[in-house]
Amino acid sequence: MPTLSGNELREKYLRFFQGKDHLRLPSAPLIPENDPTLLFVGAGMVPFKPYFLGKARPPHTRLTTCQRCLRTADIDQVGHTARHATFFEMLGNFSFGDYFKEEAITWAWEFVTEILSLPKDRLWVTVYQDDDEAAAYWQRIAGLPNERIVRLGKEDNFWEIGVGPCGPCSEIYLDRGPGKGCGRPDCKPGCGCDRFLEFWNLVFIQFFKNEAGEYLPLERKGIDTGMGLERMSALLQGVESIFDVDLVRPILDQVAKIAGVRYGEDKNKDVSLRVVTDHLRGATFLAADGVLPGNEGRGYVLRRLIRRAIRHGRRLGIDKPFLDTVAATIISVMAGAYPELNANSARIKEVLRAEEARFRATLDQGTQLLEQVLHRLKSQGRTVLPGEDAFRLYDTYGFPFELTLEMATEAGFTVDRAGFEAAMERQRERARATRGETSYLGGEEDAWAHLAGRYSSRFVGYEMLSAAGRVAALARNGELVDQLQAGEEGQVVLDVTPFYAEAGGQVADTGTITGARGQFVVSQVYRPAGGLIVHSGKMVSGRLAVGDEVLASVDSQERGDTARNHTATHLLHKALRVVLGDHVRQAGSLVAPDRLRFDFSHNRPLTREELEAIEDLVNIQVMADIPVTTEVLPLEEALKTGAMALFGEKYGEEVRVVSVGDFSRELCGGTHVQRTGEIGLFKIVGEESTGAGVRRVEAVTGRAALRLVAQRFAILDRLAGLLETRVDEVAGRVERLLEQWRELSRERQVLLDKLAEKTADELAMKAREFDGLKLLATTVRGFDADALLALTDRLQNRLGEAVLLLASVDGQQAHLVARVSRALAAAGLDAGRLVREIAEAAGGRGGGRRELGRGAARDIHALPGVLTRVAEKVAAQLSSLNASRPSR
Repeated sequence: MPTLSGNELREKYLRFFQGKDHLRLPSAPLIPENDPTLLFVGAGMVPFKPYFLGKARPPHTRLTTCQRCLRTADIDQVGHTARHATFFEMLGNFSFGDYFKEEAITWAWEFVTEILSLPKDRLWVTVYQDDDEAAAYWQRIAGLPNERIVRLGKEDNFWEIGVGPCGPCSEIYLDRGPGKGCGRPDCKPGCGCDRFLEFWNLVFIQFFKNEAGEYLPLERKGIDTGMGLERMSALLQGVESIFDVDLVRPILDQVAKIAGVRYGEDKNKDVSLRVVTDHLRGATFLAADGVLPGNEGRGYVLRRLIRRAIRHGRRLGIDKPFLDTVAATIISVMAGAYPELNANSARIKEVLRAEEARFRATLDQGTQLLEQVLHRLKSQGRTVLPGEDAFRLYDTYGFPFELTLEMATEAGFTVDRAGFEAAMERQRERARATRGETSYLGGEEDAWAHLAGRYSSRFVGYEMLSAAGRVAALARNGELVDQLQAGEEGQVVLDVTPFYAEAGGQVADTGTITGARGQFVVSQVYRPAGGLIVHSGKMVSGRLAVGDEVLASVDSQERGDTARNHTATHLLHKALRVVLGDHVRQAGSLVAPDRLRFDFSHNRPLTREELEAIEDLVNIQVMADIPVTTEVLPLEEALKTGAMALFGEKYGEEVRVVSVGDFSRELCGGTHVQRTGEIGLFKIVGEESTGAGVRRVEAVTGRAALRLVAQRFAILDRLAGLLETRVDEVAGRVERLLEQWRELSRERQVLLDKLAEKTADELAMKAREFDGLKLLATTVRGFDADALLALTDRLQNRLGEAVLLLASVDGQQAHLVARVSRALAAAGLDAGRLVREIAEAAGGRGGGRRELGRGAARDIHALPGVLTRVAEKVAAQLSSLNASRPSR
């Protein structure tokens, strides 16, 4: 067999299928596009799901790719075997209603025997037990005898994912020889030993499985094949493990170099080297694709990969930050095939550095605490870590449960997982109880939730702001009542309502519910369950009874302001992705009448230039007065149109799509303007961090933006008046004043330095001497705290072995500094104690080290006497020291 590098194998495969009229496409990112049902791309066919499902048309009926993939189902096996990995590359060729089994098998055999020159007599295949057609093709095309065509059952050789397209598959194996096997005479593919290595899977998509479990033949059949690049490279390069191939080994060697260990000398260290190598390959690509560490979803997976890598690095003896160094090697090795790694190099390293610093602090504390707990349990003869202890580590110290589990297992303990989950549930219960005590959403929502089946409300707020309805139910203090009286707070359920209930980051509408005998002011609206909409507020006049006919009226001004902010939020989201990159993902939002707030994934502060570009891009859309349209579509159809979905958000079968021309398209249930021109003006007012890898932008629109501009102009006008200049000259005038101030500050410092030099010379002459030891206790004026400290520096240089007690009167207080030379401090004199004694006797506070103490005194009238008294005590100590010194 020829020895091919990983890059050569990738290129040969893609070029081979290009020669068979396949369109070559680049790898898709690891984040599935518009597919909130999947965390990551875990197979080559995932980006093409819409084509296989018939929901979109492919750019060509034949495609070929090398797709980067991530799977974490077997994460615990990584490092312990030669073939398990979370990150890998998958070579694939695909047909959408074009060629089928005959061509797929023909080209697969041609590629492995003619291009890769694998020995034909060592190749075996498996087929689905009933797939006579595939078996016949392998016999006719490849000349394989029956004994090398192994029929396996549905579990091994039939691909399906529930309802949808499915079909049998055929896998190609290389016989690595009896020396790798189990020794059984009937050993063959499917045995489970290491003799036969599967390297290519051909899936024949020929059926549609319906909800009744029936397999119906597809009119347009498809092909989906997958060959693991690393596994095939290991075969061609004659190495035992995917960690030894040329695309992976340099990374492992870099980790080993950092750790100062040699691969292959210690089994346990080898496991850790492989874990770090694999996990950082995955983490590097995830960061490149815009994922940031977090506590749920994709962010949690990235955080887990990084933290497992750090922990295994510690096992290797790596006690310093190292992730960004390894990432640099990964980028160097892989950037030829994935140029986006170079483009995102700085961000990748920044993400890894930040998470490493965060976790190292957590790991140090958590590891120490866990070891203490395990030591205590072991001394008691116990072998089970209680769930409460595991939960305390997780809840109080942020120590991941998975790491607790791993470390406990390594120490010979089991973990009470049920106890951990019970403690987690108790915490959730406490959180729910707290919400009930402190929030309008607590007891009220719980009280209404069980009534969702009895009552429902029809929402008409997209079409109108006022609607006639009937009171379906009333509640007060969590109990259903027949009526509400003036002055009472409670909740109202209507059969029809125009009020928008808080959802998706948008606050609820406010307004009034008016009946013939009274009026109810709505302050909050929520959906406790199902189609039930509850209006919370207060009766301001008369009474309201169940069955009353009412007019529900939304505050139109507040609704308009909220709609402006919500549409602006969509524009902002798109502008962020345009300016910062496609890694930007919504991480939270608030849409209120007075402002909007948008949280998004990004790992550094935005520059002034970026903020200006984002603001300009939004305002361009506003000034273009683009129509804002909404439509309700089946979820799959909406995603097919390119509408953005939020991962983890629960969507029904039908969704509402909000489009701002061709600029923005999102799934959204909120209220919006009809045209962007209604937004008026968009103005960013702040940008900050809200946590690791998450930034927040706050902005205003419409009336709030106009008020902001008016306020800013008023400030400018006032400044212009104070500076006696025009508004357009304020900045220049302030810059000139600042430069004058800086120049005056420099001149002042020169004068202060001269004053300090002169003062130091004068004071040095006043120092009392005790046979070579000196004492200076005095009060000065004109020195602030820092200048006084600098003055003692000068005096120390002049006086040598000395004790300095200096006070500088500054208004109604005095700054204090005490200094003791090193030799005198070693002899027992303590500057911190001296300054504390002076400060406390003069109504202040002070302290410090043996050689330097600082403080402040408030009773400046008592200060001279205190200073003299303490100085006399020091003088006595110096005299005593001299008496004990040998005569010179």
